Amino acid sequence: MRAPARAAAAPRLASRPSRLGDYVALTKPRLNALVVATSAAGAYLGGASATAAGLAPAVIGTTLVAAGAAVLNQLYERDTDGLMRRTRMRPLPDGRITPVEALVFGVALAAVGLATLAIATNILATALALTTLSVYLLVYTPMKRRSTGATLVGAVPGALPPLIGWAASAGRLSAGGLALFAIVFLWQIPHFMAIAWMYRDDYANAGFPMLPVVDYDGRRTGRQAVIYSAALVPVSLAPGLVGVSGAWYMAVALGLGLWLLALAWRFAADRDEPSARRLFFGSIAYLPVLWVVMILNARV
Repeated sequence: MRAPARAAAAPRLASRPSRLGDYVALTKPRLNALVVATSAAGAYLGGASATAAGLAPAVIGTTLVAAGAAVLNQLYERDTDGLMRRTRMRPLPDGRITPVEALVFGVALAAVGLATLAIATNILATALALTTLSVYLLVYTPMKRRSTGATLVGAVPGALPPLIGWAASAGRLSAGGLALFAIVFLWQIPHFMAIAWMYRDDYANAGFPMLPVVDYDGRRTGRQAVIYSAALVPVSLAPGLVGVSGAWYMAVALGLGLWLLALAWRFAADRDEPSARRLFFGSIAYLPVLWVVMILNARV
């Protein structure tokens, strides 16, 4: 009778993540895919050669810093992650990685990333990466437990990777790099309002006062999504106006911006999960399409 019991347990054991998989999960690879893409785009648009060697220092350094920040963020939030359905099986709340292991791993990733930028790029890119790490961990992460304003603060480190890439290749800040930063900053607000609306019960259970948690009827949440989507429409045209990209990029950016604004407007009107989900997936589609067109029509 014991052999069947062991056989029945085997699939469950086999389905558990591997040790390596747990460490990879700590770096939030899906989120860091955005860091890889935007830092590479920023480096290319800032003048770096469109080769692996030309883009690698900025992309590798920025990605390692962002990965280290993700690990340390999860270390800080391991207790609240354990209270939310979508995060309770992460390696730290589930006990598969210890806090000490996560601390060493996160610090090592961030340190290697900063060193890579310092050695292979320049002091400006390194300073921006250090700012990203500091704001994310020392301001945004603790602020999430106290204020709805944390979303705006968190959008700053989220928008810095393309500016880091730009600084790494251009060696200075300029209108083009700041336009890339502004696009990602504004884009994050409707994107996150949709996520937070869909998971507002989870955030409430964990004690995070996100706007959709305290805004019971969703009016302010919808208004924020519309305001920032509307602001994104003219700002997304800036790369064309300052000579980073060309005329047909501007045409596509205008169309995409109006489409995202329409999704945000529908979410503000309906304030339900289907409209939030449409805004969420629309925002996911918006950004890569915008960046690809910007790069294809780039003036570098």
